[in-house]
Amino acid sequence: MNAASEVHAPGSGSVRAVLVDAPAAEPRLGSTVLPRRTAGTTLIAVAAAPLNPLDLLIASGSFHSVRHEAPYVPGSECVGVVLESDAHAPGSWVYAECHAAPATPGAFADRVLVADADVLPLPHSIDPVLAAAVGNAGTAAYMPLMEIAGLRRGETVLVLGATGAVGQLAVQIARRAGAERVIGVGRDHTALQRVLVLGADAVVALHPDESRDDLAARLRGAAGPVDVVLDGIYGVPLEAALQVCAPRARVVNIGDLAGPTAQVPAGSMRGKQLVMSGFAGLHVSLRDKQPALTWLWSAISRGELHLATRVFPLDEAPAAWRTQSDSPHAKCVVVPDVRLSTGDRA
Repeated sequence: MNAASEVHAPGSGSVRAVLVDAPAAEPRLGSTVLPRRTAGTTLIAVAAAPLNPLDLLIASGSFHSVRHEAPYVPGSECVGVVLESDAHAPGSWVYAECHAAPATPGAFADRVLVADADVLPLPHSIDPVLAAAVGNAGTAAYMPLMEIAGLRRGETVLVLGATGAVGQLAVQIARRAGAERVIGVGRDHTALQRVLVLGADAVVALHPDESRDDLAARLRGAAGPVDVVLDGIYGVPLEAALQVCAPRARVVNIGDLAGPTAQVPAGSMRGKQLVMSGFAGLHVSLRDKQPALTWLWSAISRGELHLATRVFPLDEAPAAWRTQSDSPHAKCVVVPDVRLSTGDRA
């Protein structure tokens, strides 16, 4: 291993970690040196760290808000045990958000150092892997549906991009919130069948090169007038969805897998009085996410939400990276210490 290419930071405490050496570089297992803990920070032994599409996007160098030219440790969230802190009891289980950068190593490591404000206590007896897996994915589903769109009982919900972790959770959240109809849209036929099992009333498979109007006709047949659209793909599917929106429908965009642009007819927007919003969890504080996370952790602990996970030890994190890039329709979770991730949480 080339020591000159390792990530180093002031202080002491070498840990195993996943490293991304440059934009678009393949991740590799190596080591990093954590900064010394200071007042206002918490040192955590990482039990489970989910791999999010955002982590891959940032590492690619193509994300609009963040780009790292120097080597860094990725990983935007984790669950673990407090080792040292002035604000959180040592030995307690917590959820933490990480702002990975060359100077601040992220969650794909044995230990991570985060700001006290980026740490929340976990409820007792929750499975660490599930608690971590439902973090970013769950808030990206819950907050747009419940807090931004203000989903009400009896409404019809259309989820564009229903086969990924966020979409699967969105279908279940909409159902639990009392939606009259929930329709899932995605490309993978097998994954769409799981969406039906999770509570969707109908699913619509996207066809390559299908026109906006043809897709709109199929959406209309499956959904009827739609009150809320959770859009994780943008592009032509969103254009089609706008055609089937009911008056005063609320549309929240959370991603652009189908393309970075979409045409929004001004007359349709005014005539239907549509409300269109965007949501990016990266720009929302953990304090503002806390009510959503509390609801999600409670629901998944009671078995009221289901999310498939694929667990990888830290030394297999590059394989997890490749799996996530292939859209696994499950949550990939990196586990640095199997003893922690399977330990007694009572």
